[in-house]
Amino acid sequence: MSSRRPPAEQPARATITDVAREAGVHASTVSRALNPATRGMVTEAVAARVAEVAERLGWRPSTLAAGLRTRRSRSIGILVPDLVNPVFPPIVRAAEARLAEAGYVTFVANTDTDPAREATIVERMAAHLVDGLMLASATEGSQALAICERFGIPTVLVNRRQPGSRHGTVVHDDARGMALVVGHLHALGHRAIAHLAGPPGVSTASDRLRGFRDALASHGLDAKAAPVAVAEAYSREAGRSAMVSLIERGGFTAVAAANDMLCLGIYDALEAAGLAVGRDVSVTGFNDMPFVDRIHPPLTTVRIQHAEMGRRAAELLLAEMAEPGEGEREVVLQPELVVRSSTAPPRNV
Repeated sequence: MSSRRPPAEQPARATITDVAREAGVHASTVSRALNPATRGMVTEAVAARVAEVAERLGWRPSTLAAGLRTRRSRSIGILVPDLVNPVFPPIVRAAEARLAEAGYVTFVANTDTDPAREATIVERMAAHLVDGLMLASATEGSQALAICERFGIPTVLVNRRQPGSRHGTVVHDDARGMALVVGHLHALGHRAIAHLAGPPGVSTASDRLRGFRDALASHGLDAKAAPVAVAEAYSREAGRSAMVSLIERGGFTAVAAANDMLCLGIYDALEAAGLAVGRDVSVTGFNDMPFVDRIHPPLTTVRIQHAEMGRRAAELLLAEMAEPGEGEREVVLQPELVVRSSTAPPRNV
């Protein structure tokens, strides 16, 4: 027979009714006495007696009950498309820190880039009375913003745009980033440059593809003839699969990828084909996510301002919650190129 004792029952949380009974007053009197805004409506003696009883019974205000009355919970929801992708934690951490300064707690959820899952998460967060939402998961056709509008939840987009949206947005100049990449490769002597694009329906993918083609044209290269492969997701496996199709087509000396996760798959595919990154094919990424300086060879990429993006998104959301419709609508941050060993002049040129 087990000698373990059953867990002790936790004492029930004291309620306003308990305090009222012990203090010998009506529950409404307790509510007035314990609320700084209405304390003047009761005598000092009653207020003191109620406060003493509340302290003795261990009464504490219910955050949930207060939220139901005021429709405010001092909490913020943050949705990201892929928690495994190292680009998002620095953004979320900076946003969380800024929101904490303002007295908010944050709840982070992973959507797996699934619109149905995203919609469910938004509805659940709305039901739990979050005061605002930050979406890093926006995709074409997403219902998340419509749900936010239906519930009247202030919302800010971060890292991704949604065309036609009236919500605050914090993004980087993706076209500028691709111009930096193409300019770098062109200066090295590359004229046959391929692009490994991100998934359809994602603004970063479409903006970077457009920026890639515009940059080729600005250097006098035929943008229509440039090889392009589209990855099904921003993942290592999707990058490998798309790169295999590019290798089969051939005709390029460099690949500009839409993000760093795709580059991990590019490295895999090139190694399997007996080709060396940098020596045989130059490779560039986008985002400068943590640890891409530690892969071999270290990745040349476009650095985005992860922490600044999160901080500015938090500030836009705080402003929107304070004065709806009065703050900035869009913040566009500037990227920079970080040159490492994955790019080199093309061979035999």
